[in-house]
Amino acid sequence: MNVSEHPLYDRVGGGSAIEAIIRAFYDRVLKDVELKPFFEHTQMDKQRAMQNEFLSQALGGSTVYTGKPLAYAHQGRGITTQHFAKFVQHFLETLREFGVSVEDADEVISKLNALSNEITGKSY
Repeated sequence: MNVSEHPLYDRVGGGSAIEAIIRAFYDRVLKDVELKPFFEHTQMDKQRAMQNEFLSQALGGSTVYTGKPLAYAHQGRGITTQHFAKFVQHFLETLREFGVSVEDADEVISKLNALSNEITGKSY
């Protein structure tokens, strides 16, 4: 089995790495003056847990996401494509900080970008 045949979940480091990435990622997001207001009334432990479930499942791990559908969870929050782009940029920077390869980081970001319309409420 070559490296690209391993699930992306394993290639980014598995469960413990994803948990650490999510912690560091939200530390970045909560320092961003444009993004922080979206999380003012959010229980961040729960947010991190849901993000962990979501990302783990999306990357091919065995974890099952138990949260609300993304479009429903983000509906009416005023998230623009610019907000989403900043969010994704912070995620990319966090992946790089954790030494995720360029190819694997690009694959993760591609998966996130595919969700843009659900998050922003845009339908094209």
